[in-house]
Amino acid sequence: MKIPGLYLLMRGVVGIALGFYFRRIERFHPERVPLHGPVLFTCNHPNSLTDSFLVGDAVPRKVNFVATVQLFQFKPLKWLLTNCGVIPINRVKDDPRAMRTVADTFEACYRVLERGEAIGIFPEGITHDDPQLKTVKTGAARMALELEHRHGGKLGLQIVTVGLTLSAKEKYRSEALVNFGEPIRAADFLLGYPERKKECINQLNEAIEQSIQSLILHIPQIEHARIVEAVKRLYLERLRDEDRALSGPMLPGAEELTLTQRIVRAVERVYQTDPERAANFVHKLDLYEKWRARFNLSDESLASTPQKRRLARQAFVWAMMAILGAPIALYGWAHRLLPFCVVAWSVKKFAHVDKHKAQTSTAAIIAGVVSFTFFYALYAWVFHLFFDWHTTIWYILTLPLAGIISHYYVRELRRLSAGWHDTLILLRTPAAARRLVALRAELIAEIEAAAANLRQSRTETDQTTVTRAS
Repeated sequence: MKIPGLYLLMRGVVGIALGFYFRRIERFHPERVPLHGPVLFTCNHPNSLTDSFLVGDAVPRKVNFVATVQLFQFKPLKWLLTNCGVIPINRVKDDPRAMRTVADTFEACYRVLERGEAIGIFPEGITHDDPQLKTVKTGAARMALELEHRHGGKLGLQIVTVGLTLSAKEKYRSEALVNFGEPIRAADFLLGYPERKKECINQLNEAIEQSIQSLILHIPQIEHARIVEAVKRLYLERLRDEDRALSGPMLPGAEELTLTQRIVRAVERVYQTDPERAANFVHKLDLYEKWRARFNLSDESLASTPQKRRLARQAFVWAMMAILGAPIALYGWAHRLLPFCVVAWSVKKFAHVDKHKAQTSTAAIIAGVVSFTFFYALYAWVFHLFFDWHTTIWYILTLPLAGIISHYYVRELRRLSAGWHDTLILLRTPAAARRLVALRAELIAEIEAAAANLRQSRTETDQTTVTRAS
């Protein structure tokens, strides 16, 4: 099916904007996306409108998203969204008096799917910051089964779950992973639908929920999130080395997600089977974090003991990099400062970062597209007043690259400054350094011991299962 020109244009603009905001966007299992026929994409919702941008950019076919009716209040935006296939839906929180429009939304979705197109929906209903999938509402399952029932189970509607994982969604040049699940055939849940409609809907909804959970970092017990993060920080690199030795390399984001999911399962298992071990680990972790915060040290600095000779070599390399990179960074920041201030103001004004990180990237991307386009065009116009078109074009091409280089230059200077701070603290307080390094080693030993016990337990369970089967 031919994709409309406006949709292609907007997807191109969004793709460029995403490419500047995110350092890397990975697509995991894109081969699972059907290229033809009706498809209902159901996705978790960690990052406001940016989620639609990521899915729309990752899928090679047109996706008609369902979005809150509040976005359609501004007429120019309403025209753009409508012509790009966005379908408005009224939620209870939008206008409780207008809930009759939900039926109209469903009918609009049915018409799109009956044409063999794709719909994108976020069944959690809200965007949030928690490392946990919220309750998946039944709207997607109801929509899929009702439409498939109308066509006697022969429409061929498939549901593709999508898991979005963002490394640091509130930070510029972070990373994103778009993870596609195996397609679910709606017709497989139609058996006895007219008589047991609610049961069929709940079964399909449960399948959707479980599939999305398998595609993201879902922590069932939210209070364990700090423990999971600590184990990940201390042990992820060792897990990565072991995993690569056994199964070979993967995409970085997909690999990190897979290994972190293993950590979540292990943490939950230890809390269930050996709560005393878990409590002991938390006690040591609290002590370690307390001392680390007292000296304002990063965990990375404690991973290797600093040596004065190596420190001198690093200082020389860092100084040379800072000197050589300074002219490009100054050139980039001279052009980047004004649009950057506009983006920072927009994020502060509209995203409410202190309360809700999920809005940050959306505000930054939209404000960035507008402000950087405007100011870079203004710079190019002023530059062209003094130079010819050929020189102006080269000037324009340098602006985005210099802007990114200037960002990394400042970021690396901050990291180097923090690294020097940590190193000097460790060299000046060797006793505290030894204590912290010892505590870190004890935590890693606890993790390894718990992992060994879990492996032994799984082996014994497998052996018992084989014995009973024989």
